[in-house]
Amino acid sequence: MIINFIEKLGDWNPQLLRELKGRLKVFPAVIAVVTSLLVQLVVFLYQLRELPGENYSMYAQYCKIGLTFEQARIKLDRELSIQYQLLQEQFRRYSSSSEFDQVKLEQVKSQITEVKYKQHHIDQTLSNQFCPLDQIDMQMWWRDHWQYIFLSLSVFFIFTLLVAGTYLLINNLATEERRGTLNFIRLSPQSETSILTGKMLGVPILIYLVIFTAVPLHFIAGHTANIATSYILSFWAILAASCIFFYSAALLFGLWCRWFSGFQPWLGSGAILLFLLVTMGLATSRSYMIPVTVFFRIFSPFDVTNYLFPKLFNIYDGSSLKQLQFFDLPIGKTVVGIVSLHLLNYALWTYWVWQALKRCFRNPNSTILNKQQSYFWMGCLQIVNFGFYFGVYQNINKLTFYDVQNYLAWQCPLNLLVFLGLIAILSPHRQTVQDWARYRHQNGTSSNSSSRKNSLLEDLILGEKSPAILAIAINLVIAATPFLVGILLWYHPAEVNLIYRMKVLLAVGLFISLIMIYATLTQLMLLMKTPKRGYWAISTIIAAAFLPPMLLAILGIHAYKMPTLWLFTSYSWAGISEAATTTIFMALLGQLSILTLLTFQLTRQAKLAGESATQALLAGR
Repeated sequence: MIINFIEKLGDWNPQLLRELKGRLKVFPAVIAVVTSLLVQLVVFLYQLRELPGENYSMYAQYCKIGLTFEQARIKLDRELSIQYQLLQEQFRRYSSSSEFDQVKLEQVKSQITEVKYKQHHIDQTLSNQFCPLDQIDMQMWWRDHWQYIFLSLSVFFIFTLLVAGTYLLINNLATEERRGTLNFIRLSPQSETSILTGKMLGVPILIYLVIFTAVPLHFIAGHTANIATSYILSFWAILAASCIFFYSAALLFGLWCRWFSGFQPWLGSGAILLFLLVTMGLATSRSYMIPVTVFFRIFSPFDVTNYLFPKLFNIYDGSSLKQLQFFDLPIGKTVVGIVSLHLLNYALWTYWVWQALKRCFRNPNSTILNKQQSYFWMGCLQIVNFGFYFGVYQNINKLTFYDVQNYLAWQCPLNLLVFLGLIAILSPHRQTVQDWARYRHQNGTSSNSSSRKNSLLEDLILGEKSPAILAIAINLVIAATPFLVGILLWYHPAEVNLIYRMKVLLAVGLFISLIMIYATLTQLMLLMKTPKRGYWAISTIIAAAFLPPMLLAILGIHAYKMPTLWLFTSYSWAGISEAATTTIFMALLGQLSILTLLTFQLTRQAKLAGESATQALLAGR
């Protein structure tokens, strides 16, 4: 039976069978099972150390008579306090009386001392009382501590699967690349989906074995703690979806970022660990009112785990996810809405990661996405991001200029990073542009003007070898469209509404022109003849994007003091509110002038590259 199962497994996915044969040995499997059992034992014993005994405090949580005892103590203490105050008043009356009676005064003083002693004696005696064993609610204690065991194992599952699993996958790809076996796998007749799925299922098999060994205790602990089975299954479903997404991203990182060499697995798994720690901290706060944080936090399993099991972070007034809305949909009100949101979010971005994986696996030198895919990807990104933004501000007419500026303060840096990455992905290098320009130059001698224009426009929009300037411009239009529509619909009753709206539109124009300058400058640097042009392009764009605002901040030149200087940086939104509309318009004209000069130079360089490549080809013949 086992042999037949192995044969069927090999027929279904040969790569999975290869990975299992290399890793599922007897000794590693035993170590994995023993490790899982030891972790379970440690978690159980750690909770068992708090088992109530003879010295269990009367005021502890699980003592049944603790509340009654405390109420009686408070009542007695109140009566003694009243008696003490009466005696003090009597002592003051005797002291100020003209008929001074030393005997009565001494009697009152002794009564005061006696009351103070009784109070002290009661406090000392009652505070050291222990709860009788038959008055300890052991059923509630076990229920709560089974829940603590369940939650401890849940956190263990998340960190083990995501951090250790991503490390093993990235390390496996790096090892295959060093040994040269990855190229043999690429040449196999298996599909990319079959090979990469086999690696995702086979490489972390020992991690899966550790988790599967702990699953029975996890379920028993949750069931004993009166946690609904649907909640437990929802947690497992979200954890599985998060593993698929992060493992797919780890494979993409391993295929595309090969230049990190041996540091690559540590960098990838370290980034996941940092992400989990940060989002675990955010899960205890109510920062969901910041729309940008929502987009990142829904990739983490911690928020939904905190939503399903509020005792995870001792948030008894409810998770901040309950406030979550997507446009006008109150997703956070129901468990079905929250779980569905996370599963759909993981499914959407896993789909895009797999589109990139299929391109990079067969041809490691290809871009992650082509131009057409980048348009749809950008559309998905903006819809999701804008949906969460208007989930916070349900009524667009209630937005103030401060709200819009606050949105720009979060959104512009995020879009800056997105477009810098998009420029790096879509911009072709010198040899690719030369091949495209030579093709254009040769076809230009045998085609009419109209067909050449149509073909050129199609190449610039969809072609993978053509410069990416027009593609970046289209992505900018896609990114700006939802925001521009919102600005046009925005109505503020103040008389300066037109000025506010004009400033926001000019801020969007500044951002678009600046990104186009970065894209054109990057493409120009990638056309240089130096072999290190890629590093030069990356260094130059990073310096241009981040060095000016850093220098202004270091020099103490704040946006409210000299907003004009900030308008020419990547943080131009910081000077929008303080600068005059005319000043912003002049800054936009200045950036458009720079963009025009760079575009003219790029066109000239592309033509020269095509002509020189054609001449070299004819000379070779």
